[in-house]
Amino acid sequence: MRLTKHGLREWLGAAVIAIALSAVWGWLAVNVSQTAGRVLLGATWLLWLAVAAFFRVPNRRIIADANALVSPADGVVRDIGIVEDHGIEIFAGQKLMRVGIFLSVLNVHVNRAPCDMEVKYRKYKEGRFLDARDKRCAKENESLVIAGTGSAAGKRFPVAIRQISGAIARRIVCVPQPGATLKKGEIYGMIKFGSRTELYFPCESGITVCVQIGDKVRSGSTLMGRVEN
Repeated sequence: MRLTKHGLREWLGAAVIAIALSAVWGWLAVNVSQTAGRVLLGATWLLWLAVAAFFRVPNRRIIADANALVSPADGVVRDIGIVEDHGIEIFAGQKLMRVGIFLSVLNVHVNRAPCDMEVKYRKYKEGRFLDARDKRCAKENESLVIAGTGSAAGKRFPVAIRQISGAIARRIVCVPQPGATLKKGEIYGMIKFGSRTELYFPCESGITVCVQIGDKVRSGSTLMGRVEN
């Protein structure tokens, strides 16, 4: 397991602060109270570990099945359904299947591409920071969408991923710009400190959803959908 570069400012900055505080607690242990110094030293590094855990990247074996779409996030599937008012202009007028995933603060926060993908569209939307479990968050919260053409099983189809901030998560990181290509399971960004991630594809694309509401999913290693031959 490693720490993601997308959280470098947070986990490295916290480490620098922890090192500085450790020097202070060391002086305290030597000159004032050994017990107090040790307790504060341990608490400081436990707090750093808690911060660093938000930016962990576990080793994942990406599903190799050519027909498979993988989960773009860790978390719990909160909703599955067809939406028309999705706000993704590149797919205007199309009804899309949406699979929404809730990420708690305990989940891994990096996002992965669900399939091989050519990014053709990107849109950031300012918004509120409602709890990611609130039904209104999909439309009202800050969000960022990338969309384009996905590839699996020799077929090409429209696909989109939306990152949505939550009450605690207030920073979306998304690297790809239009023209970029992503490989299935490739990390392309993260939503810091928990939130919601949504996967979209057309209802007529021949993709069968392979998860149910309430399922726990892991990015890259959970089968989210299958392209039917």
